[in-house]
Amino acid sequence: MPFNPLEQKGVPLSEQFRSWRELNVEPVDIEGGDPYTRCRIVVMNGIEVESIMFSHQFARHTDNPEVKRALALSRRAEQMQQKADNWLLPGSDGPIETTIVYEQVAVDLTAWLARMEPDPYLKQNYDFGLLEDFDHLYRYANLLDLTKGKKAEAITGTVTEIMPGRPNPEEFRHPYDDVRRHYDKHSVDPRSRLHVMTLVAAEQQTMNYYMNAGNIPTDALARGLYLEIAMIEEQHVTQYESLLDPLETWFEQWLYHEYLEVWLYHSFMTQESDPRVKAIWELHLNMEIEHLKEAARLLARYEGKDARELLPPALPEAMMFEPNKQYVRQILAEQIGYRADGLDIVDVDGKVTKDTKIYQATVNGDGNYSQDVVDLHTERFGADYRLQPEGEHPVDHRMAIAGGSRDGGAR
Repeated sequence: MPFNPLEQKGVPLSEQFRSWRELNVEPVDIEGGDPYTRCRIVVMNGIEVESIMFSHQFARHTDNPEVKRALALSRRAEQMQQKADNWLLPGSDGPIETTIVYEQVAVDLTAWLARMEPDPYLKQNYDFGLLEDFDHLYRYANLLDLTKGKKAEAITGTVTEIMPGRPNPEEFRHPYDDVRRHYDKHSVDPRSRLHVMTLVAAEQQTMNYYMNAGNIPTDALARGLYLEIAMIEEQHVTQYESLLDPLETWFEQWLYHEYLEVWLYHSFMTQESDPRVKAIWELHLNMEIEHLKEAARLLARYEGKDARELLPPALPEAMMFEPNKQYVRQILAEQIGYRADGLDIVDVDGKVTKDTKIYQATVNGDGNYSQDVVDLHTERFGADYRLQPEGEHPVDHRMAIAGGSRDGGAR
């Protein structure tokens, strides 16, 4: 059935506040169960954080008391949503287990969005970032085995493979090579806008998490790995946020933020396997419906625009967490040598621009912790850690650059 949130009745804004004990929800397990439940939790935490930070920025750029109050009211409710979402993740004695979930999100979220993206330029950017996040999962999985003797597959299951992507040392780029062309707000497919906004929020949350959690480990190798990958996440945020049209007004952006939350909560509610978590997605969906209506009301009041003319008549196809193993293998086989050249992603067999070459010479000048992790795992256990249920790596002739043996660690 088509679902138009503007025609739905949600939870009134005046009834959206909850007690501390309601918000301090029981977490899910970090291992076992449906790994995509944990992925959905991470995504919605990132989506809420982005919406909250956008709301704060909007409030700092308006002197209209009515708008400030409206933003403050919906923002307080979304802060509570964010706490409930984030508190669904279990605690641990370090960030690494949660990091594995974050990187599984990056792989399967980006792969699905790339598969569904109607715009070839946007799709190319998603494919480019996908191969880098895929490599991050591999590096962190080796770190988890090294430092805790745990296998990442206990967290990810077998729905996502773990093996080298574009090698981390080759991912570092000069900032000029991370800026992209933006879509046009007048002609962009509504799905494309949702896809870009989802990736901006997800990558931003990963960047923020590594910025704050990367110094928690006491092991120098672990701290070094977080340091390197945190910088790549900054590059990814730069890439994805530059795809947004900066000419969208503050009120339009508010509308689209709320619509994005409605789309994702509705998507995840329809596929969630954990009944308790599904109930949270449904509650938050009904709250976001009213946030969307409030944004639409103020858009009409202050800009004279009808939200029904800016939004699709029904929610687009649901965002799905599902295995993307064959798609990732295809992109690995076809695009591992692609590199950024200014605003474009090009097939250059690994060659980089002059600016990036100089930048890499600086940051990689005394080695890479991301390489050290794999080398140490290979030295200690005789092979790097991988999970390859679909067979040999599709670019096995390049495996020397990943630091492991050609066949080592394959499962």
